Amino acid sequence: QVQLIESGGGMVQAGDSLRLSCAASGRTFMSYAMAWFRQSPGKEREFVARITWSGGRLDYADSVKGRFTISGDNAKNTLYLQMNGLKPEDTAVYYCAARLRGVSPRYDYWGQGTQVTVSS
Repeated sequence: QVQLIESGGGMVQAGDSLRLSCAASGRTFMSYAMAWFRQSPGKEREFVARITWSGGRLDYADSVKGRFTISGDNAKNTLYLQMNGLKPEDTAVYYCAARLRGVSPRYDYWGQGTQVTVSS
Protein backbone atom coordinates (compact mmCIF):
# COMPACT_ATOMS: atom_id res chain seq x y z
CA GLN A 1 0.00 0.00 0.00
CA VAL A 2 1.40 3.36 -1.02
CA GLN A 3 0.41 6.66 0.53
CA LEU A 4 1.51 10.07 -0.63
CA ILE A 5 1.62 12.64 2.13
CA GLU A 6 1.79 16.35 1.42
CA SER A 7 2.99 18.98 3.84
CA GLY A 8 4.03 22.61 3.88
CA GLY A 9 0.74 24.32 3.21
CA GLY A 10 -0.44 27.29 5.20
CA MET A 11 -1.83 30.80 5.24
CA VAL A 12 0.35 33.51 3.72
CA GLN A 13 0.01 36.95 2.22
CA ALA A 14 0.28 37.84 -1.43
CA GLY A 15 3.90 37.92 -2.53
CA ASP A 16 5.05 35.40 0.06
CA SER A 17 6.59 32.02 -0.61
CA LEU A 18 5.81 28.47 0.46
CA ARG A 19 7.49 25.14 -0.18
CA LEU A 20 5.28 22.08 -0.43
CA SER A 21 6.66 18.62 0.14
CA CYS A 22 5.33 15.21 -0.77
CA ALA A 23 6.68 11.94 0.55
CA ALA A 24 5.60 8.37 0.00
CA SER A 25 4.97 5.93 2.81
CA GLY A 26 4.60 2.22 2.49
CA ARG A 27 6.47 0.44 -0.23
CA THR A 28 8.77 2.38 -2.50
CA PHE A 29 8.12 2.55 -6.22
CA MET A 30 9.64 3.98 -9.36
CA SER A 31 7.34 6.26 -11.25
CA TYR A 32 7.29 7.66 -14.75
CA ALA A 33 6.35 11.11 -13.49
CA MET A 34 5.09 12.96 -10.45
CA ALA A 35 3.01 16.07 -10.43
CA TRP A 36 1.21 18.69 -8.40
CA PHE A 37 -2.45 19.48 -8.92
CA ARG A 38 -4.69 21.91 -7.10
CA GLN A 39 -8.37 22.43 -6.54
CA SER A 40 -10.15 25.57 -5.44
CA PRO A 41 -13.70 25.60 -4.03
CA GLY A 42 -16.23 25.26 -6.82
CA LYS A 43 -13.59 24.52 -9.43
CA GLU A 44 -12.28 21.37 -11.02
CA ARG A 45 -8.90 20.02 -10.07
CA GLU A 46 -6.23 21.53 -12.30
CA PHE A 47 -2.70 20.64 -13.27
CA VAL A 48 0.05 22.76 -11.72
CA ALA A 49 3.42 21.18 -12.49
CA ARG A 50 4.95 17.87 -13.50
CA ILE A 51 8.37 16.30 -13.51
CA THR A 52 9.02 13.43 -15.89
CA TRP A 53 11.93 11.55 -14.46
CA SER A 54 13.39 10.23 -17.70
CA GLY A 55 15.12 13.23 -19.15
CA GLY A 56 14.11 15.45 -16.27
CA ARG A 57 11.43 17.28 -18.23
CA LEU A 58 9.54 19.92 -16.26
CA ASP A 59 6.10 21.15 -17.25
CA TYR A 60 4.10 23.97 -15.71
CA ALA A 61 0.67 25.45 -16.05
CA ASP A 62 0.83 28.88 -17.64
CA SER A 63 -0.60 30.43 -14.49
CA VAL A 64 2.42 29.41 -12.40
CA LYS A 65 5.30 29.62 -14.88
CA GLY A 66 8.13 31.72 -13.56
CA ARG A 67 6.80 31.58 -10.00
CA PHE A 68 6.68 27.88 -9.09
CA THR A 69 9.47 25.32 -9.32
CA ILE A 70 8.97 21.57 -9.10
CA SER A 71 11.73 19.22 -7.99
CA GLY A 72 12.13 15.85 -6.40
CA ASP A 73 13.85 12.49 -6.27
CA ASN A 74 12.32 9.43 -7.93
CA ALA A 75 14.41 6.95 -5.95
CA LYS A 76 13.30 8.53 -2.68
CA ASN A 77 9.71 9.08 -3.83
CA THR A 78 9.84 12.71 -2.82
CA LEU A 79 8.43 15.73 -4.58
CA TYR A 80 8.60 19.43 -3.86
CA LEU A 81 6.94 22.58 -5.09
CA GLN A 82 8.62 25.89 -4.39
CA MET A 83 6.00 28.60 -4.73
CA ASN A 84 7.17 32.20 -4.93
CA GLY A 85 5.20 35.35 -5.56
CA LEU A 86 2.00 33.78 -4.34
CA LYS A 87 -1.26 35.34 -5.42
CA PRO A 88 -4.75 35.06 -3.93
CA GLU A 89 -5.77 33.01 -6.98
CA ASP A 90 -3.24 30.37 -5.92
CA THR A 91 -5.47 29.56 -2.95
CA ALA A 92 -6.39 25.90 -3.23
CA VAL A 93 -5.84 22.43 -1.87
CA TYR A 94 -2.64 21.13 -3.45
CA TYR A 95 -2.26 17.45 -4.23
CA CYS A 96 0.75 15.45 -5.29
CA ALA A 97 0.32 12.48 -7.57
CA ALA A 98 2.46 9.74 -9.07
CA ARG A 99 2.10 8.26 -12.54
CA LEU A 100 3.64 4.84 -12.84
CA ARG A 101 3.58 4.34 -16.60
CA GLY A 102 4.24 6.60 -19.54
CA VAL A 103 1.78 4.79 -21.81
CA SER A 104 -1.12 5.73 -19.57
CA PRO A 105 -1.96 9.32 -18.63
CA ARG A 106 -3.58 8.12 -15.43
CA TYR A 107 -2.08 9.07 -12.09
CA ASP A 108 -2.00 6.00 -9.91
CA TYR A 109 -1.33 7.44 -6.46
CA TRP A 110 -2.70 10.60 -4.91
CA GLY A 111 -2.14 12.37 -1.65
CA GLN A 112 -4.81 13.79 0.62
CA GLY A 113 -3.84 17.37 -0.10
CA THR A 114 -2.51 20.35 1.77
CA GLN A 115 -4.31 23.69 1.98
CA VAL A 116 -2.67 26.84 0.70
CA THR A 117 -4.44 30.11 1.43
CA VAL A 118 -3.12 33.40 0.08
CA SER A 119 -4.64 36.62 1.33
CA SER A 120 -4.43 39.94 -0.47
